Amino acid sequence: MNVQPGRMKPPLKILLCSPRGFCAGVVRAIDAVERALAKYGPPVYVRHEIVHNRYVVESLKAKGAVFVEELEEIPPTNAPVIFSAHGVAKEVSAEAQGRNLLAIDATCPLVTKVHREAEIHWKRGRRVLLVGHSGHPEVVGTMGQLPEGAVMLVESVEDIGKLDLPDEKNLAYVTQTTLSLDDSLEIINALTKRFPAIVGPHKEDICYATTNRQAAVKEVAPHVDAVIVVGSPNSSNSQRLREVAERAGAPAQLVQGRGEIDWAIFGNITSLGITAGASAPEVLVEEIMDAFAERYDIAVETISTADESVSFPLPKELRALA
Repeated sequence: MNVQPGRMKPPLKILLCSPRGFCAGVVRAIDAVERALAKYGPPVYVRHEIVHNRYVVESLKAKGAVFVEELEEIPPTNAPVIFSAHGVAKEVSAEAQGRNLLAIDATCPLVTKVHREAEIHWKRGRRVLLVGHSGHPEVVGTMGQLPEGAVMLVESVEDIGKLDLPDEKNLAYVTQTTLSLDDSLEIINALTKRFPAIVGPHKEDICYATTNRQAAVKEVAPHVDAVIVVGSPNSSNSQRLREVAERAGAPAQLVQGRGEIDWAIFGNITSLGITAGASAPEVLVEEIMDAFAERYDIAVETISTADESVSFPLPKELRALA
C-alpha cells in the first residue's frame, strides 16, 4: 500500500511490547567488545557473531572488531580474542590457551550457569540430556563442556521415543536458554513422564529475558491484526517470538530492518504489535515504526508485562576500564 500525496493516512494502532530488545547478557557482550577496543585498540578479534544481529556486528566491524568463525582464522597476535555471548566448547578455550591468545570470555552468565549444571550432573554420574536446537552456537558450546557422547541432544518430543539409554535412573536435563517456553515445557513433560527419576535444573534454564519477551508477545498478539518481530533469522529467541505470536493468532514477520517489511501482509491492518529479539537494538525498532508512520497515522501504546533491572559485570579483564 502506497499513500498518495494529499490523501489521508489510514489510522494504525501500534502496541509496543515491553520488555523487548537487548537483554543483560547481550549488553555485557557488546560492552566487552567496545571496552576491549578502547583498552587495547583495534583489531579486537571476536569468535562468532558477538550477538546475532547484523546491525550490531557491522557497527562493531566499523570500529575495528574482526569476526571469525574459528580461532585458526586468527594470525599470531597480541590482540584480544573475545568469545561470544553464546559460549564456547572447552576445546576452544584450550586452543586459545595453547596459542597464548589473550582470550576474554563474554559468555552470558545464564549460559555459563547451564554449563556448570551439566558438569555437576556429569560428575555425579548422570547422563545429560540437552533440550535445544542442533547446530545453534549455544548448544554446541554446552555439549562441548563434557566429553564426546556425555550429552545427548533432544530437539522434540519425538526424539524422546528414540532414546536408548542403558541407565534410565541416572539422568539429568538442561535446556538452551532461548527456547520457546511452550515447546520446552512439552518436551520436559514428556521427558519426566518417560524418565520419572530424571533430575532437572534447580532454577529454570530458559533465561528471564526470553521468558519476559514471550510473555509480552502473548499479551499483545490476540489484540492486533499482525506482529512484527525485529531480529535476525539466525537468532533463536527472535524466531521463538515469531512462533509465539503466530500461536496466539497473529500473522507475524521477522525482519532485520524496514527494507524487509512485507507490505502485502501489513497493507490493510488497523492494529500492529511490535517486539524485538534480545539481540536487536532499539534503533531498529524506531526505524520500523518510522516506516509505518510514513504510511499510516500511528498511535502508539506500550504494553508492559515485566520490569527488568538485571545487569551483569564485564569480564574481569575489562572491569578496571569500566
